[in-house]
Amino acid sequence: MTDRKNYEDISDGVCEVFDSHEDVIERVQKRMIDEEQYSELSEFFKIFGNPTRLKILSLLTIEDLCVCDICEALNLNQTTVSNQLRILRAHNIVKYQKEGKMARYSLTDLHIEMIYKVGLEHILE
Repeated sequence: MTDRKNYEDISDGVCEVFDSHEDVIERVQKRMIDEEQYSELSEFFKIFGNPTRLKILSLLTIEDLCVCDICEALNLNQTTVSNQLRILRAHNIVKYQKEGKMARYSLTDLHIEMIYKVGLEHILE
């Protein structure tokens, strides 16, 4: 009886009757990805959950940068920046190219820039 009472107390945003639509359920279930892919996607989005990594990504959406420039722009030490870049590299978010003794970082592809910009656009609305 208490379960029923809890449903009645939560009236905003829920259906007044529980009557699923089998045709809709079938359509959406056919388009779902498998559990492993959901897990991978979840891990991917966790990468964006760190402010320092987001700051690095924001810089790299503007221009490819060497580690020294990232450190200076963010006023962070090289150890902190290098650790975050290592994580971003491990998840294929950024890549680097050696230029003599320097490592210049860039985003791996346009998708990463789009994810960052769409997320920013969403919170600025």
